[in-house]
Amino acid sequence: MMSNLRNKNFTVDTNAALRYLGYRGKPADAETLTLIQDCSAQLEGCVTPRSLLRRLPAEVKDGSVTISGVTFRSRDLSEHLKGCMEAVLFAATLGTPADTLQRRYGKTDMARAVILHACEAAYVESYCDFVCGKLSNQIKPEGLYLRPRYSPGYGDFDIRHQADLLGILDAPKKIGLTMTDSFMLAPSKSVTAVVGLTKEAKSCHIAKCMECKSINCPFRKD
Repeated sequence: MMSNLRNKNFTVDTNAALRYLGYRGKPADAETLTLIQDCSAQLEGCVTPRSLLRRLPAEVKDGSVTISGVTFRSRDLSEHLKGCMEAVLFAATLGTPADTLQRRYGKTDMARAVILHACEAAYVESYCDFVCGKLSNQIKPEGLYLRPRYSPGYGDFDIRHQADLLGILDAPKKIGLTMTDSFMLAPSKSVTAVVGLTKEAKSCHIAKCMECKSINCPFRKD
């Protein structure tokens, strides 16, 4: 399933942008807040996020997960998907306009470039939550719930598996999402992830509250 969407149901979350900027529990000055508002409006006016979802059977073992013939050897991922018989492979991107803006201000206005970077990160996260929220509603009639998104680079889920997710989703052809030789996504404001489907009602698909081993994550629990 593919989606191209410019929609006011998801916006740049100012609080999320502030967390990306390091304002955890600290008040921001008026100039920073104004810049966030300006960058958010500019970003929302020129970017059309796109996403891909593919639902597949998942074989979860101790220390590995196999999806679509690809075995991901990751104890953390297998623990995260324990009890899941299916998973959704997920990809989302803000596209090249976001990178173009970032390059422009990186050359002309570094303060604005820093704020824009945080706004872009908050925007793609908001979009991912929106898409997963729609998916959550779609599977509820089946008695299923979503686990939080789990991306290559989290814990021991090797970042090199970006290539596998992009390949299974055919993301380069469908939404123009590729990766560099160092396995970074391009366009840069993009996400790939595995989302488990479970019958456990306590699961929450919003990943911001997820406890994981990424100690530098701005959304990590205190």
